Amino acid sequence: MGQFGVVPKHLFSVDMTCEGCAEAVSRVLNKLGGVEFNIDLPNKKVCIESEHSTDTLLATLNKTGKAISYLGPK
Repeated sequence: MGQFGVVPKHLFSVDMTCEGCAEAVSRVLNKLGGVEFNIDLPNKKVCIESEHSTDTLLATLNKTGKAISYLGPK
């Protein structure tokens, strides 16, 4: 098995209150590229699968203007 083909997953808390917020998150992540993500609007969480660094992902999510915190690897 090993690590081959395993993409790191990161869990972020994002202060999203509506579908518009979730769409803003989708937009910035799609612009970044190289990401697979799942948005859990009711729990205000975003799970991102990406080779990008945590700092890059945080900076990208910060472009939404929402309160963001990194919850750790998933």
